[in-house]
Amino acid sequence: MPRYALKVEYDGAPFAGWQAQADQPSVQAAIEAALDRIAPGPHRIAAAGRTDAGVHALAQVAQCDMADAWEPFRLSEALNYHLKPQPVAILAAAAVDDDWHARFSAVERRYLYRIALRRAPLTVTAGQAWQIKHALDADAMHEAAQTLVGHHDFTTFRSVMCQSASPVKTLDHAAATRVETDFGPEIHLTFRARSFLHNQVRSFVGTLERVGAGKWRAADVRAALDAADRARCGPVAPPQGLYLTGVGYPEDPFSAG
Repeated sequence: MPRYALKVEYDGAPFAGWQAQADQPSVQAAIEAALDRIAPGPHRIAAAGRTDAGVHALAQVAQCDMADAWEPFRLSEALNYHLKPQPVAILAAAAVDDDWHARFSAVERRYLYRIALRRAPLTVTAGQAWQIKHALDADAMHEAAQTLVGHHDFTTFRSVMCQSASPVKTLDHAAATRVETDFGPEIHLTFRARSFLHNQVRSFVGTLERVGAGKWRAADVRAALDAADRARCGPVAPPQGLYLTGVGYPEDPFSAG
């Protein structure tokens, strides 16, 4: 059966997450339903990562197997037609080898977290950022974020419901930057790693917010990390500010399209 990689963008607000669930809407179920409308099924797809309820994606990557060969552009157009009006879009499709896997072939995941700094309610960007009404020191957040970079036991920043076999991961990049936007100032936090634990990024962000607010220091973040104790984590940031921005592979399956 021909296999295809799909680059997927979605607004996570209406969904209970990526993963299909019996009684709740999911991004996976939406795409599988669209596949069922264009070709004999049922279809079951896999993704590079399972985003939680309310989390967005700018470039999630999934795979699907089709009974017959499709021209990739035609496949993406057909899926987009049947995904309407849900906030899910197939940005690109590409034919891949049978042994290529959206999750297991990936070597990097990239995330962005947006914090909106304003007192007025969010309107146009409602549901797309975490609104904070007090000032945050982006430089202090960035300095503290560097204590998280490297190979560590991230138990402190791991959900108690995490199913990963080990809390030990390598974080390759973490940064915090103040950005001026048309909607007001924002803090953008970016993270890059081969893989992440459940709620790891949101746990990082909630902890770093405490640093930006002057309640914690970089040394406190390091102490929390070293403690390997979930109780030492700061508050977990809400899902609406989190975006999966990209997935890396040894060879980009979409480079030719």
